[in-house]
Amino acid sequence: MVYQPEENRYAMMEYRRCGKRGLMLPMISLGLWHNFGGVDTFENSRDMVLRAFDLGITHFDLANNYGPPPGSAEETFGIIMQKDLKPFRDELIISSKAGYRMWPGPYGEWGSRKYLVASADQSLKRMGLDYVDIFYSHRPDLDTPLEETMGALDFIVRSGRALYAGISSYSPEDTRKAAAILRDLGTPCLIHQPRYNMFDRWIEDGLTSALEEEGMGCIVFSPLAQGLLTDKYLEGIPEGSRASKPHGFLKPDQVSEQKVEKVRKLREIARARGQSTAQMAIAWTLRNPVITSALIGASRKEQIDNVVACLENIIFSKEELAAIDRILED
Repeated sequence: MVYQPEENRYAMMEYRRCGKRGLMLPMISLGLWHNFGGVDTFENSRDMVLRAFDLGITHFDLANNYGPPPGSAEETFGIIMQKDLKPFRDELIISSKAGYRMWPGPYGEWGSRKYLVASADQSLKRMGLDYVDIFYSHRPDLDTPLEETMGALDFIVRSGRALYAGISSYSPEDTRKAAAILRDLGTPCLIHQPRYNMFDRWIEDGLTSALEEEGMGCIVFSPLAQGLLTDKYLEGIPEGSRASKPHGFLKPDQVSEQKVEKVRKLREIARARGQSTAQMAIAWTLRNPVITSALIGASRKEQIDNVVACLENIIFSKEELAAIDRILED
């Protein structure tokens, strides 16, 4: 069957302006970090992407190394684009990144012009696209001059490979430096993608103020701390969860009893708000207007519906915020 998106999809989503730029992003974006690789079931990956678009999620975030194997998430998304979403390309924001290891030798990772431009070309080929909307430097490279990395992003935009430039996981100081270099080159830095959740609040120590001053947007990843900020681990580590996998990003020792007890207390606040713990955790990241969008992952389409429902209540009282802070600080 030919895919037809929901006609009222834009009524289901709220959008925020990306800093002081013209672009707007959905407050919930879908990341293809996990569950879209070559080892995953294609039909499930396709169902999640199409359900996200039906709900007004117009932004799909990828990177050259997403899989596994690396590159396969972009290949999966490329098939979905050609099969289903091609007629709606102008309604979509598609991003990719480069910074982590992709091929052997000295040019296969980090932030050199050689690596970033080659990566952009490879990503476009895997996805079957003429351009991506945002191309990121995925991580800072201390051994490459920042001027070279930002110059490569400027070239990628000017050459038509991307519409906007972004950075990910840069410190407040390097964010300001990167923004200044790109501004002087005539390609303003659109957006920063940092990790941010209730258990990892590092961006509050200088980054959010830097982004506000620079007029940059902010899309946060891991808003659920790799699943810790859900009810999944309240009774131990279930089989098939991220913490149960030997090579996963969430290690079993990170599922500590101390953190689990905090999640139990947070669940009580969430229930009083009429939300699940996960819904409240994502709404909490969006409480600050500097945050443009929360980047979520999913393993099935029903999870996307559940997350989008959090937008029905993203306002927190002073009492709720104080109670959350007490739990997190204990």
